[in-house]
Amino acid sequence: MNEGTAVGFGTLWIPLILMLVAMYFLIWRPESKRKKQAEEMRNSLKKGDQITTIGGIMGRIVQVQEESIIIETSEDRVRMELSKWAVSNNNSQQPADKKAKKSKDEEEALKIEDGASGGEK
Repeated sequence: MNEGTAVGFGTLWIPLILMLVAMYFLIWRPESKRKKQAEEMRNSLKKGDQITTIGGIMGRIVQVQEESIIIETSEDRVRMELSKWAVSNNNSQQPADKKAKKSKDEEEALKIEDGASGGEK
């Protein structure tokens, strides 16, 4: 009877371990990668970058300090000091993958437009 209990106990652990492994690869690992990328982006901010904050404020960086940045938000030269952690996007620094994808999408759109206009003639 002990052997039957041991087998049953072992079969309970296998699905639990598999679920933990799946959670690691589906939840924890991608989240840590996102945090790492956001931290790298915030550490690479420089004067002149166009940014968007987590609150939706858009502006151009005029000064970078260790823990904060100063941005201009309009042509009236309104300046605001923000913490670096408040930056959500660096709009002037898009990854090469997105630029390549955008140019491919534009080429496809032009081909479609050319095909549509050629069919109408």
